[in-house]
Amino acid sequence: MSQIPEQITRLVCVACGAAYDEGSILYTCTSCGIEGILDVQYSYDRMVGFREDLKASQDFSIWRYKDVLPITGRKGLPPLQVGWTPIYEYPNLAKRYGLGGFRIKDDGRLPTGSFKDRASAVGTVKARELGYKIVACSSTGNAASSLAGFCASQGLQAIIFVPAQAPEAKVAQLRAFGATVLLVDGSYDEAYYLCQDAVEEFGWYNRNCAVNPYLIEGKKTCGLEIAEQCALDPPDVVAVAVGDGCTVGGIWKGMKEMQKLGVWDHLPRLLGVQAEGAAPMAHAFAKGLAVIEKVKADTIADSIAVGEPRNWRKALQAVADSQGAWCTVSDEEILEVSKDLAAGTGVFAEPTGAAAFAGVLKAKEEGLISSDEKVLHIVTGNGLKDVKGAAAHAPEAHRIQVSLDAVRGVIDNT
Repeated sequence: MSQIPEQITRLVCVACGAAYDEGSILYTCTSCGIEGILDVQYSYDRMVGFREDLKASQDFSIWRYKDVLPITGRKGLPPLQVGWTPIYEYPNLAKRYGLGGFRIKDDGRLPTGSFKDRASAVGTVKARELGYKIVACSSTGNAASSLAGFCASQGLQAIIFVPAQAPEAKVAQLRAFGATVLLVDGSYDEAYYLCQDAVEEFGWYNRNCAVNPYLIEGKKTCGLEIAEQCALDPPDVVAVAVGDGCTVGGIWKGMKEMQKLGVWDHLPRLLGVQAEGAAPMAHAFAKGLAVIEKVKADTIADSIAVGEPRNWRKALQAVADSQGAWCTVSDEEILEVSKDLAAGTGVFAEPTGAAAFAGVLKAKEEGLISSDEKVLHIVTGNGLKDVKGAAAHAPEAHRIQVSLDAVRGVIDNT
């Protein structure tokens, strides 16, 4: 029998409010089924000295926040360094785009190159604590390669379901990490449901954030870090690209917890950004709907190419609670700003990693962000994840002969 983390008080269904003791349930609400995603709640009143402990800590990883993570201790943590990614400030871009400030938090620097490493780190630790040796997930690419990498680091087996059209670089990562890779001839949503059936049939641990309540706890560490890193100069707006909804929901939870625990006294507004070809949550918000309408996802930003998001309740609630906004951006806008983002900052983002930046510019045009507001944009994935997509609008290379005249000809015309 695995030890139960003493800091957890209960798990609560976001759909019906039913509460469960930790250890009595594994994934979703028994009444609501797959719609009943659970939220992990903690005994914050017992965390006296949390802020002082952070100041004294020399562990600059997500495990510095172990008191608000669903793990039993520090034993068996993965050796890979996860978290505490840098935040860069770009006053030149703030001036160029008429913002009060512009910063980037670069999660493309995490071990497998994406934000999803936060969730996989917590998920694989939880799997080991519960006695599982095989972990499965469905993904458009990043969550899959992340899980594969963290399983490889801990001696677990990863079984991955990805759409057959997933970017080649992401599939290559899966293979290199030794995962069992199943390329599904279908959409992400079809791969997701097949994975769900297989997990139930074969008894594997389910890493899918859409049903596993512990994975979003890993994602919230980005919000925890933002609060700690920006406590003296908090942003007014945090821009997040949204697919399944787990990322934006997790970041909001982390920032709220840090306010509750006295680390900062500010909460930014959230800007949820979806690609036009996969925007069910943005559309629901615009129409004032209480539920989302499924769409057929079609966007170059594969990490947010989700037409049937499972964690939409947490996402919509997070943006609403923050008094934030939603916007959509076209693939053309994403590709255009990908080039500007890399050339203007030195941060190479995959299309999804640039999507929220495109959303910031769109929101500024539409009056959703004012000229005196400071914006923090989260780059969720490295551009090397999808070189073809990220380089689509980059300047062409110049092929030349071996001569200085050829070099001069290019320089004179640049």
